[in-house]
Amino acid sequence: MTTLPYADVDCNLRALAGRAEGFGRFAVGGLHGDLYVVTSLADDGPGSLREGGRRREPLWIVFAVSGTIHLNSYLSVSSHKTIDGRGQRIKITGKGIRLKECEHIIICNLEFEGGRGHDVDGIQIKPKSRHIWIDRCSLRDYDDGLIDITRQSTDITVSRCYFGQHDKTMLIGADPSHVDDRCIRVTIHHCF
Repeated sequence: MTTLPYADVDCNLRALAGRAEGFGRFAVGGLHGDLYVVTSLADDGPGSLREGGRRREPLWIVFAVSGTIHLNSYLSVSSHKTIDGRGQRIKITGKGIRLKECEHIIICNLEFEGGRGHDVDGIQIKPKSRHIWIDRCSLRDYDDGLIDITRQSTDITVSRCYFGQHDKTMLIGADPSHVDDRCIRVTIHHCF
């Protein structure tokens, strides 16, 4: 039986939650939840990332496998989740991740590449999502944007991410008629 990276040092694994800086520094993700292990690279089904992301309880999601997850539709993530790709190489293709009306999300060490279709972004954060930290992710080659932050989503940090081969890197607020977007707070640091 193989062991997960960091499996024997859970306190170090979850120490990630206290390392955010900037406006997203209060994101705790799935700090107080159970460990959910992704064992399948399938788009959906038992052991899939989608299965863990849609569960309502807090979860710290880690991967027992490396490889590509091709999403046929946006992967919606509910509140209080950490998607922790450390120790594996996980690439998301097809569609992206959607954070809709949720809070306390941490996304760490994932690759996003090759999103196709109208309005397809690597990570969509809208509407009314808050306390989000995206760290050490690689995002490239999406038909629309790499990260969109709109519709009253706030208290977000994007750190140490790589952006490449894109039309639009990041959208923060989308329309002057969305007056509540004037209060969006986002920290972006050490990205290239």
